[in-house]
Amino acid sequence: MCETHNSNLKSNEALIRGCIRGDRAFQNQLYKEHGARMMMLCTRYAKIKEDAEDILQEGFLQVFTRIKQVKASEALEAWMRKIFINCALQKLRDKKNRHALIDIDSLPDSQMISCKAEEDIDAKFLIRCIQSLPLISRLVFNLYVFEGFKHKEIAGMLNISEGTSKSNLFDARNSLKKQLKNYNLS
Repeated sequence: MCETHNSNLKSNEALIRGCIRGDRAFQNQLYKEHGARMMMLCTRYAKIKEDAEDILQEGFLQVFTRIKQVKASEALEAWMRKIFINCALQKLRDKKNRHALIDIDSLPDSQMISCKAEEDIDAKFLIRCIQSLPLISRLVFNLYVFEGFKHKEIAGMLNISEGTSKSNLFDARNSLKKQLKNYNLS
């Protein structure tokens, strides 16, 4: 194993132990290390900034409450992502979310994830495109593309059929292709 990887594992182990003890300094460090990535995840699911922030807050509350459940320090981020996805899905179930788009320009650049595609596409534009998708298509797209779930799993999570999941992914991809084509023309 490389030295950096070992260092990260030890760092995660210390963070987990500190958070289990309820030490605010360790909780703050965990937030600093993972907050931007988790906010980006929340932003992909929410349509308004306030909802993304609510999901982020609820997610971290659950992380700090349930951190004893982490089985291995190397799985910390994957475990956290699962919590934030569930928080996002719950938020969308609780509130039929049909508001304006999040003003992505209001997010600090530290909360943006670099995106390298064959063509250099602005990450903020990509998020706007994803946010513009109809709710079910947006959820299916995020769960399939970014989180790696299979259609059967997505169907169970969203209480839809596998065919509906596949259809919504197809529609989402077509919509995004059209938006990207228009972006490339400008």
